[in-house]
Amino acid sequence: MELLDERWTLLIIRELLSGSEHFNEVRRGVPRMSPTLLSKRLNQLVRAGVVDKRADGNGARYVLTAAGEELRPVVGALAVWGVHWAGELGDRDLDPKLLMWDMRRNIDCGGVPDGRTVVLFVFPDAPARDRRWWLVLDPGGADVCDVDPGYEVSVTVTADLRQMILIWRGDIGWLDAMRAGAVEIQGPETLRRALPGWFGTSPFAEVSRPA
Repeated sequence: MELLDERWTLLIIRELLSGSEHFNEVRRGVPRMSPTLLSKRLNQLVRAGVVDKRADGNGARYVLTAAGEELRPVVGALAVWGVHWAGELGDRDLDPKLLMWDMRRNIDCGGVPDGRTVVLFVFPDAPARDRRWWLVLDPGGADVCDVDPGYEVSVTVTADLRQMILIWRGDIGWLDAMRAGAVEIQGPETLRRALPGWFGTSPFAEVSRPA
């Protein structure tokens, strides 16, 4: 508990388990954490033998050791418990940074058209600085930008932030959200029809919730 009960530590481990390796990648998964504290926590995990810090051409990589990997079922169990018992999300829980960072992990890039596809997400009900997000997709992967990357937008999704989070959580489908007027997709018809199939849901979308 002295190691794992520090604030943010399990969220950092969760981010490493989800595939982040570089400092800025981990930071994007815990956006409310200061860079100074993140550096301190990573160094603590390195000293404890949970994380291995490796030299890399683009800066250090942080890779879980065998001890860190053995935390996967622990973090997974906590996630299941949280989804099952968290109840309704409050307005302060609606974070587009975390939503977009998590959504990019579960994109079927193989289903995206050849070349570059740029999806602009607009959340009119979010704070002004967090209303527009760009997902740049290609068959090799996906990246999320909170400033205009300068590419032509292929398709635009305008959505109520809460509804998009409910779609990500598996609580509502794209079609139902569109019929309710909570989500609107603009662009060529082929892209409008295909877009919902590009995005998976949370790995914990199937977790049951109490009535």
